[in-house]
Amino acid sequence: MPFCKVSQAELYYEEKGSGRPIVMIHGFTPDHRLMSGCMEPVFEKREGWRRIYLDLPGMGRSRNYADIESTDGMLDAVLELIDKLIPESNFVVAGESYGGYLTRGIIARRSQRVEGAALICPMVVPDKERALPPHTVFYEDPMLIAELQPEEYADFRSMGVVLDRRAWERYAEEIVPGCRLADAAFLDKIRKRYGFSFSIDQEAFAAPSLFLLGKQDATVGYADALQLLEQYPRGTFAVMDRAGHNLQIDQENAFNVLVNEWLDRVEEAWDKE
Repeated sequence: MPFCKVSQAELYYEEKGSGRPIVMIHGFTPDHRLMSGCMEPVFEKREGWRRIYLDLPGMGRSRNYADIESTDGMLDAVLELIDKLIPESNFVVAGESYGGYLTRGIIARRSQRVEGAALICPMVVPDKERALPPHTVFYEDPMLIAELQPEEYADFRSMGVVLDRRAWERYAEEIVPGCRLADAAFLDKIRKRYGFSFSIDQEAFAAPSLFLLGKQDATVGYADALQLLEQYPRGTFAVMDRAGHNLQIDQENAFNVLVNEWLDRVEEAWDKE
C-alpha cells in the first residue's frame, strides 16, 4: 500500500498511468475515490498522463497526522508530497471543494511549476459568509426512494440535485466510503483554522484553468468564484444549471467534455514550452 512520508503525516496515494503529472485533491471528508471516480473516465481515451490521487490528512487511509493543526498544515503536507513524488517536473493540479481551496494555495506557493489547474465546485470563502443559492432538487426517482434506507436517502438528498439511480450508484461508490473513514475529531480541529493564514490570489495565474460551478451548489455556492475571473486570464468559468456540490455526478457528460477541453489546452500550452 503506497504511502508518502512527509513531516507531519503519512499520506496514502494511488498512481495511474505515466507522462505529465497531475495531482488530484478531493474535498473535506471524502477520500481519493471522489477524484478518481470522476477523472479516470476522462483518461480512458487520453494517454500521456501520470495521475496521482491522494488522501488528505484525516481522510481515507492517510495516517499519523495528529500534529497538523490547520489548513496551512494540510497544504504543507500536500506540497511536501508533491516535492517528493514530483521533485523536478512541472505538474498540473485538479481539486474539488476544499481541494480547490488547497489548489489555490499550491498556486500561491508553487506558481512557476503549475502548468494548469481545474477547480471543481471549489471552496472560495473558507468561513460561513458565502453567497449560497437554495438547495434545489430537480428530479427524484420514486423507485429509488422506496429501495434505500431513509437515512441513506436523506444523506444522498442533502446535496444531490439529480436523484436518479446512476447518481446514487456513483455517490455510494465514490463518496460514501471515504466519508465513513474520516476522522471527525481531527476535521473539527482543522475547521477551527480553516482559512489560510497567508494571502492567496495575489498574482494572476496565466496557465490554462477551469472552474466548474454548480448553479444550485448550496454548500460553497458559485458567485464567490466569479470574483476570481481576473486572476485567471486563461480560465474557463462554467456555471452549470441542474448541478449542485456534486456537479461531477449531476452533470456527468458536460463534466467530461469540459475537463477534456481543459486538458487539451494544458497539453497545447505545455508542448509549446
